[in-house]
This record gives sequence, structure tokens and C-alpha cells, in this order.
Amino acid sequence: MDNASANNMWGDYLKNHLEDVFHEPPKVYHFCDNEEDANTCAKLVKDGIKKATSDSLLGLQYRNERLPKIGDFLIVTDWEGKAQCIVETTKVTLKPFFSITEEYARLEGEGDKSLAYWKKVHWDYYTRELEQFERVPRESMIIVCQEFEKVFERKK
Repeated sequence: MDNASANNMWGDYLKNHLEDVFHEPPKVYHFCDNEEDANTCAKLVKDGIKKATSDSLLGLQYRNERLPKIGDFLIVTDWEGKAQCIVETTKVTLKPFFSITEEYARLEGEGDKSLAYWKKVHWDYYTRELEQFERVPRESMIIVCQEFEKVFERKK
């Protein structure tokens, strides 16, 4: 990890979780593609409201990123890269965009938590994400639905 804030947080987590000391280093990650949304989502995770995130499979493939798996750790940062908390992946499901449910949209915890809101903001995001690869989102595109639970944050 090149991020000192994330490195420090991972070290603090490991002090009390020696069972994870040989775990591969977690991915350091901020949500979204803009500062306001990234910071909002990081706060939602810290507050225990946001418990899922959704990548497009195509986006992961174009960026040469591997699929998340159960047990993966993720250090959530704000837009500036300051570590906010650590989450652990509890479930990964691949499903077409058109089959995302109201229940899953609530797990994402964004906006009014409705499926309509989820579809609008994610469609807009996937459009921006795929544009750089000269691709467009489709109702049938595969979405990587990653559920997680917060396992660590520094107490103030």
C-alpha cells in the first residue's frame, strides 16, 4: 500500500486481529468518480448505512481488476485518500443490471435508498465509466454486487 493513512489504519486493525496478519493487503478504495459523492459514500459506510457497492463487470475487466471475493478487506477512503474505515466482503453476486432489486438498492444506502434512485445514479456512473473504453451500458450488462460489513474504524 502506498497510502500512509491506509497503511496506518491496517496496522491499527491488525494489532487486535492477529488472525488476519497473513491476509493479503487490502485494496485501498474511494467510492464514485467525484469528490462529493466519494465523501458522502465514505460517511454512509462509517455510519453503517451503506453496506454494498456495485461495479460493472466490464469496467473491472477493462481496468484489469480482479473480482472481489468473500473475505476480502477494503480500506475505504475519502476523495483525498484519508482512510475512513475497513470493511470485509461478505457476499458477491453477479447479476444483470435489469435484475437489481429494491432490497439491494437499500443495502447500497444512497440517496432515498430506492431502486429508481439506484438505477439513475448507477446508470449515469456506468455511462461515464465505460465511455473511456468506447462502450455504453446496457440493461443486460453484468453488475458485480459486493456486500460488506464494517469491521474497523478509529474511535475519535
